[in-house]
Order: sequence, then C-alpha cells, then structure tokens
Amino acid sequence: MFLTATRGTHFRLQLYGYLLLLPAVAMLIAFTHYPALATLWQSLFSAAHNGKPANFVGLENYLALLEDDTFMLALRNNLLYALVTIPLAVGLALLMALAVNRGMKGTALARAAFFIPSLLPMVAIANLWLFFYTPQIGLLNQLLALFSLPAVNWLGDPQSALYSLMAVSVWREAGFFMIFYLAALQQIDPKLAEAAAIEGASRRYFFRRIQWPLLMPTTLFILINASMNAFRVVDQVIAMTNGGPDNSTSLLLFYIYRTAFSYWDLPYAAAMTVVLLVMLAAIALIKFNLLDKRAHYQ
Repeated sequence: MFLTATRGTHFRLQLYGYLLLLPAVAMLIAFTHYPALATLWQSLFSAAHNGKPANFVGLENYLALLEDDTFMLALRNNLLYALVTIPLAVGLALLMALAVNRGMKGTALARAAFFIPSLLPMVAIANLWLFFYTPQIGLLNQLLALFSLPAVNWLGDPQSALYSLMAVSVWREAGFFMIFYLAALQQIDPKLAEAAAIEGASRRYFFRRIQWPLLMPTTLFILINASMNAFRVVDQVIAMTNGGPDNSTSLLLFYIYRTAFSYWDLPYAAAMTVVLLVMLAAIALIKFNLLDKRAHYQ
C-alpha cells in the first residue's frame, strides 16, 4: 500500500513538472521547430507565379545555388565578414572588460560609454556612421584632409565598402560582449589574484594562467553568439549600402531577404535559409567540440 502511494505521488510530481514545461515546449515547437521544418519542406518546391501552382522539384533549388554567382559572392562576403568581425569584436570586448574591471576612478563612466553603442537601434547607428563615411565632408575624410591625404569613398568603393560595414559591427558588438566578460571576471575569486601577487606573478602571467582559462566558458558562449550575429546581418546592409556597390556588401541574410520579398521566390529563399541554418549548426558544433574541452569551470 505504501509503495503504491509513493508511486502515485511520484507520478503526480512528474506530471506537474511536465505541465510546467508545456508552455515553453509549445512556444519552442511553434516558433522554432515548426518554422524550420516548414522552411525545409518549402525549399523542395518551385515558386508559384502568375497563377501557376508550386510543383515539387526535390533538390533543384539546392543545385541552382551552386550555379548562382550572386549567392556564392554573398557566401564569400559573409565568411570574410565573420572571420574579421568575430575575433576583433571578442578581442576588443575582452580588453575593455579588463580595463574597466580594475575599479579605478571613472570606471562607471567608461563602462557606460563602452556599452551604450549596443543599446542604440541599427537605424540610428547607420545614420551616425553614414555621417562618418560621407564622401568629401564626412568626419573620416575631414581627418584625412588634416594630413593632406586624399578622400576615400568608404561605402562607394567595392574594395572598402564591406570593411566599412565590419567596423560598424565591431564597434556595436564589442560593448555588448564586454558585459559578459566583465561579469565573468567579477566571479573569479579575488584570493587567486592575492595568491598570485604573493608568488610574484606578473599581470600578464596571471591573465594567461588563471583568468583566461576561467574565462573559457564565457568565451565559448560569446563566440557562438558572435557567429550567429555575423550571419544574420541584414538591417545594417539595408540601411547603409543596400548590398552595393556591385554586390560587394551583399551578405547571405540580405540576399535571402531580397530573394524572398523583392523577387518573391520563396522556395529559393527557403533553400538558402536551410543552407544557412546548416552552416550555423556546423559552426556551433565545431566550436563546442574544440573549446568545451578546454573550458575550466569553477
């Protein structure tokens, strides 16, 4: 009798736990898993135009991507964008966190100054940097004129346009990532720093041997988020270059957006979305496998 009552209580507790999870699971399925499966299914059909219904075409949309020069260019641009912005933003965030973690006078003001760019809407950031990049009269060209250097068409030259967008992303994201590094630094036991100082360890040695290993879980989290951010840039491109000049700033998500809502080829855009999701999943798995083993948890 006692055993039966215990099993009944255990079952009710399990049921209660599943009921508590039900709203979150329903939201996850409705807004994450179902859209992903629907996108995959839609990518296997042709586009419906002029009253012509969509037909099942299998992998034709994916094979067409291999011959799409614009898609390949957007893919190369996005890979270069990620390879440049991720290490710069993460490295700058770490340096800023180390700088404001010392508790010196004016630290609160410095923290606010570093973090404010991440709070601004992209439209405001785009207009601010468009003022910097404006040919002839922009702030950057005015600085070049002080040194008798020729003006640069930052967003109008295919050689510099993409790197100009990268600078905006690094400036915006570094302050956001700094908050995570700062929180992680403040969780490190101060006794470790005291022990290192007693042993005569330098700040560089203490960072390399103590702080950096303990920051690896945070670094892994930041790298995953930075990778996701690098491959979902669209508002910045629309506001500043609209993919030009000559598609030099066309990134994957921007090309997907243009294909879906300008050309109304939703199945082809769905195929590119599936490719993008597979790439992001592969990047996340690689980083987890390479970095999680090196992470030191307190």
